[in-house]
Amino acid sequence: MRLSILDQAPVTTGNKAADALLKAEELAVLGDRLGYHRMWMAEHHATRDFASSAPEVIAAHLAAKTKNIRIGTGSVMMMHYSPLKLAEVFKTLSAFSPGRIDFGVGRAPGGDQLSIYALSEGRQPMVHNMYEKFDTALQLINDEIPADNLYQKTIATPSEVVLPEAWLLGSTGNSAVQAGVRGVGYSFAQFFNGEMSKPILDAYKKNFKPSAFMEKPQINVSYMVTTAETKEEAEFEAKPQDIWRLLFMRGKLAPVLTPEEARDYPLTEMDRMIIQDNRKIHLVGDAKEIATVLQAEQEQYGFDEAMIVSIPHSQEKRLDVYRLLARELFV
Repeated sequence: MRLSILDQAPVTTGNKAADALLKAEELAVLGDRLGYHRMWMAEHHATRDFASSAPEVIAAHLAAKTKNIRIGTGSVMMMHYSPLKLAEVFKTLSAFSPGRIDFGVGRAPGGDQLSIYALSEGRQPMVHNMYEKFDTALQLINDEIPADNLYQKTIATPSEVVLPEAWLLGSTGNSAVQAGVRGVGYSFAQFFNGEMSKPILDAYKKNFKPSAFMEKPQINVSYMVTTAETKEEAEFEAKPQDIWRLLFMRGKLAPVLTPEEARDYPLTEMDRMIIQDNRKIHLVGDAKEIATVLQAEQEQYGFDEAMIVSIPHSQEKRLDVYRLLARELFV
């Protein structure tokens, strides 16, 4: 199975945001050495929990620190940026690291209402034309004259560079058909809501049209995973995320606990039932168990690649997740 990495540069209790970015570098170097296919950085605003607010900048750094692994964004949030800016950023990345850059975009804001307006300098954000904006960015990246009149008399510099792979991210399936007709990859965020289905992925494949960015349909699915040498250890490391999501579902934004704090956190029977139900979006177990689930779901749904996001409290435990999965799934 092809494995990849999704990182949010998590800032765990007792650590600083700058440390989280350096840990993303450490993870990229490890992933490169282990044979992971790609690593994407997410885009988050208005939070102290994640340090990845400028994924395209982090991508430039990670690409310079690695040799083979593909590097990109998962995703850059289109609503905040001009198509020309998007095109020029990713063409520049591709000029420095030809054949290794992924242009992954999403339609979500990546932040709260206040940050949305701050990023648009107080203007009404343009949220109605996301797919048209994506089309324009793709045309500019490919040195074409865009259909949008605003961009017809300009060019995206640098020109004539190796094209990045282009990907559209989604978590409900609404974007599957849109990704297919544009001839770009489709990335499904299973760890958002656990609503992946075969009809969603089949709709993408059915509507796929080869493009300059991708000859054949490609699907990756992002999973939240906590694994360790034993199931008991994995449960111990996973509990902080379990409790954080439990509180988040109730509208409470609380710091992520340490494993020791989470172990002693009082939970009702209803809390435990909700946590168990959330296992559809958070895979927890020893590496063999997780590998079995991923292989079974690949067979069931027909995706090409599993993208792993993991947030144990310590960096060493986080790196172990990727080491253990590589050991189980790379032949």
